[in-house]
Amino acid sequence: MLHKLLFKLGERLRNPSIRKWFAFLKASEKWSIQELENYQLQQLTELITFAKANSRYYKEQFKDIDVKSFTSLEDIKQLPLLSKSDVIEYNEAIHTKHSFKKVFTATTSGSSGDPLVYKREEEADSFNRASIFRGYSWHNVQPWERNGYFWGFDFSSFKRLKVKVLDALQNRFRVFDYKEEAFNQFVKKLQKAKYIHGYSSMIYQSAKLINEKNLPKPVHIKMVKGTSEKIYDSYKEEIKKAFNVPIISEYGAAETGIIAFECEKGYMHINMEGVIVEEIDHQIVVTNLQMKTFPIIRYQLGDYIQLAPKNKACACGKAHYILEEVTGRIGENVYGKQEIYPSLYFYYIFKNLGEKHNLKLTYQIIQKEKGILIFNLEENITNKQQQLLKQEIYNYFNDDITYNIYQNVKKMEVKGKTKSFISYI
Repeated sequence: MLHKLLFKLGERLRNPSIRKWFAFLKASEKWSIQELENYQLQQLTELITFAKANSRYYKEQFKDIDVKSFTSLEDIKQLPLLSKSDVIEYNEAIHTKHSFKKVFTATTSGSSGDPLVYKREEEADSFNRASIFRGYSWHNVQPWERNGYFWGFDFSSFKRLKVKVLDALQNRFRVFDYKEEAFNQFVKKLQKAKYIHGYSSMIYQSAKLINEKNLPKPVHIKMVKGTSEKIYDSYKEEIKKAFNVPIISEYGAAETGIIAFECEKGYMHINMEGVIVEEIDHQIVVTNLQMKTFPIIRYQLGDYIQLAPKNKACACGKAHYILEEVTGRIGENVYGKQEIYPSLYFYYIFKNLGEKHNLKLTYQIIQKEKGILIFNLEENITNKQQQLLKQEIYNYFNDDITYNIYQNVKKMEVKGKTKSFISYI
C-alpha cells in the first residue's frame, strides 16, 4: 500500500489531470466506432482552430483552410503534411503562443536523426500517461505494482544513484549489467515483480539468460511490454518460456504520444482518442489530437505500417481500429552494385523464412560498402537453413549484392537502441 500511496502522491504533484483522463479513457474504450470518430473530428477541428490562431507556422500553413467546412475525417487530407525536418527547422514557429498552467520540456532520443526539443503541456502529458495506464489495465496491471525496467544503463555513478532513487519511488528496479552476480540479483527481484517493460532486445537477452542458466522463473508476471524497438518473432518464444506470458507491444513516439497498445487478445488497438492515424503509401502519418503547445498535425513519423481493414473486429470487444504491423523504418536505402533498394526488403526476407519454413531469426544487417552486406545472426543455423536464407536474399537482390552471413553475433546498439539495419554509406 505504501508504494501505491507514494505513486499517487507523485502523480498528483506531477500530473494533476491524469485521473480525469484515465476515467475518460476507460469510459471511451466502450464507445462505438462512430462515437470515436465523432470525438476525433471534434478534437481535430478544435486543434486546427487553436493552431491557426496561436502558431506562426500553422497560421501560414492553414491560411486557406476553412475548418468550418470540415464534416468528416476525410477532410484532414486538405491539410499539408509535416516532416521530421519541418519540426526541427520550424521548431520555434510551430510552438503556440498561449499561457498554459504547467508545461514540461520534452526531448526525443534522436536515434534516427537530430534530437527534437519541444514543450508539452501537463494536460497532454497526463493524457499520454493515462493512455499507457489504460493499456496496462487490459492486462490487469496497476502502474504502482513492483516492476522490472529494461532501459539504458551506461550511467556515471551519480546518474546511477539518481536513477535508483527515482526507480525506488516508482517501485521499479532495472538491470544495470549482465555480469553474473548483478544479473542473478536482478532475477531474484523479478520473483516479486508483476510486470516487466522496456527495450525488447534487453528483455529478450534476459529471457535467454534465464532459460540457458536454468534460473528460477518469475511466477507473478502479468505483463511483459516491449517498446521503442522491433519485437522479432524469434524473441517471442524465448520470452514466453522465461516469463510465462507473451510479450506485448506499445507503439508511439514522444511527439505523437501513444499510437497503439496491444490488448489481451493480441491486437494493437489505435489510441483513437489521442491520435488520428493515416496510412499513405504504406507510411504512417499521425495527428496528435491532445497536444496544443507544439501541435503535431499530419506528421510523417518515418515508419512503414499496415492498418487492418476497418471492419476487422477484435474478440476483446474494443471498436478501436487495429494496427496490423509496424514493418520498418523509412528512408534507409540499401545500395547494390547497380541498383538502390528499400531496407524494408530485410523485413520481408525474414518474415518469409518465419512463415514458409518456421525459421525465426534475430538479425542485424550492416552495410559499409556499396554492393556488399553483412548478415549477422544471433542464432546458429544449419547448412539447410542457411540455403533457405540465401534463396530469400537472392529473391530480393538477385546478383546485385554480395554478402557474408555470420552466426552467433550479438546485435550492435545505436544510441542505446538496436536497429535491424545499419548503413555507414
